[in-house]
Order: sequence, then structure tokens, then C-alpha cells
Amino acid sequence: MTTVFLDRGTIPNHITMPNSQWQLFDETHDTEVLARIIDAEVIISNKVKLQRQHLQHCRHLKLIVIAATGTNNVDLNYCKQQGIQVSNIQHYADEGVPEHAIAMLLALAKKLIPYHQATQEGHWQQAKQFCYYQQPISNLAGKTLAIIGQGALGQAIAQLAKAFGMQVIFAERKGATVIRAGKVKFEDALSQADAVSLHCPLSQNNADMFGPLEFALMKSSAYFINTARGGLVNETALVNAVLSNQIAGAATDVAVTEPLAAGSPLEALFNADNFIITPHVAWASDESLHNLVTQIDSIISAHQQGEAINQVT
Repeated sequence: MTTVFLDRGTIPNHITMPNSQWQLFDETHDTEVLARIIDAEVIISNKVKLQRQHLQHCRHLKLIVIAATGTNNVDLNYCKQQGIQVSNIQHYADEGVPEHAIAMLLALAKKLIPYHQATQEGHWQQAKQFCYYQQPISNLAGKTLAIIGQGALGQAIAQLAKAFGMQVIFAERKGATVIRAGKVKFEDALSQADAVSLHCPLSQNNADMFGPLEFALMKSSAYFINTARGGLVNETALVNAVLSNQIAGAATDVAVTEPLAAGSPLEALFNADNFIITPHVAWASDESLHNLVTQIDSIISAHQQGEAINQVT
């Protein structure tokens, strides 16, 4: 079975592939896609787009494995019409992403960045007391965390937050007229929260979910965490909220354009000590990556046995 991995470079080199027979390409540009997949029976792609104009020329294609959870890079309608199985990777980072989000929240609440910088600059060394106290420090215990998204990741961060003694609320969908049991109206959740953490997929319906009005609802002492998708947030509004002290700080692992584009609004926060940005790596712990490649292999092996795992079409 001819198997082609179009962007193996999205997985660090120290994570070995489970099958030495796969054809591996570190990256594949749009102009290279067709030549590389035309004879493939199985295609593995993390972010390379597989659209109708590519797939319609494939003579032997039976399976597409998306090396991620999101499926927006594959023409699912065409695959369904042609009987091409598409499977994604699920729950592989259920520990890593929530841990990353909590780490960001802790770093903001404990002022780790400004105190680290102060020590580097010699302020502690010059202090008259045994410690150097520069900014107020907060505990998570007793604070309220509002979670946007109640899937596996939302549930996982809720467990971690509760272990720190936080009160957890799940926000209802923005604009919902009926508030389901166990949910809090979206706007009320924002106004009650000491921290807000995003754990929902991006869709046409929730793009720019957080803009000026939403940040205005939050407490001036609250933190905003996004390890979900950059498009959920209006970046200019986020920048303004942080710079104007409308919120106490923010951390993001994602951006509207990735890799981060030169001239991104987020650059205005690079020197802010109450802002943290990481390059879309919350998903990429070694354990999560091993889970990911193991699932890829399991999906392909099951397909060879006539079974389907994590099928989305």
C-alpha cells in the first residue's frame, strides 16, 4: 500500500514514524501536491490542503489520514461522494493542551515573566530585603475560570482548575437564547470570570467571537487564555484590552495567521510583561506526538483490515 506523508516536518524529527515504508516529505507546496499523491492509496496530511482539483486525479486513493483533529484542509464533500475514507486524530493532546493553558494562567497570575526579568536586570540583587516585591501576585484558589467549550479539552482543563481550588463555569454558546443545564449565559460567564480559557473549534459562526464588547465585559483583574484557534479572537481588540488595562493580561498559543505574520497586531504586545505568546505548540508535547503517530498507524492498519477508526467521511 503506497502511503505518502505530505508534511512530515510538522512532527519533530525525534518522533519516529511507525512505518519505514511511508514516503515522507518534510513539506509540500500546492504545486507539488498532485505529483506526490497521484499514485497514493493512503495520504497523510497535517495542514497541506487536499482539494477536489488534486483528489480527482488520484486513481488508487482509498484513505486520507489528517494528522490533526481539524478537518478544514480536506474537501470532505468530494471524499464522501467518491467513497474515500477520511479519518482524523482525536484526543491525542487531551493532557498537553490543558496543561499548557494552565501553565500560561499560572505564569500570568504569579507574574513569572516580570519577576524573571527583574532578576535578570539586577533588581533582586540590589534589594534591601531578602525578596524583591514588584507586582501583586495572585493565587488561582478561590478564583473563577470560565471555559468556552465543553468537549474533551474543556473538561480536562476543568479538572486541572478544580485541583487548584478554582470554581469552574462553562459558558453557553454566544447568542444562545436557551441556557442549557450546567451552562452560564455567555455574557454572564465573562463578567463573573477571573480567567477565561478558550477550548472550542473555529467555525464560520464563531469567528471573532471575542471583540471589544466581550473584553469590555471582563473584569479588569481577569486573564484571557487562548490555546484553541486564533480566528476566535479579534487580535486588535485583544491588544487594546491588554494595553489599556481593560484586562489584567493575556496568553495565546495561536494567531489568526500562522506562522505569525510580520506586522501582526500581536507584535504590539511583545514587550508587555502581562502577555505571553507561544508558537502553536500546546499540542506538541512528546507524549501527545507519540499518541498522534500511533493513531495514524492504527488508522491505516485498521483500514487494511476493512475497519474504520476516527472516520469523518
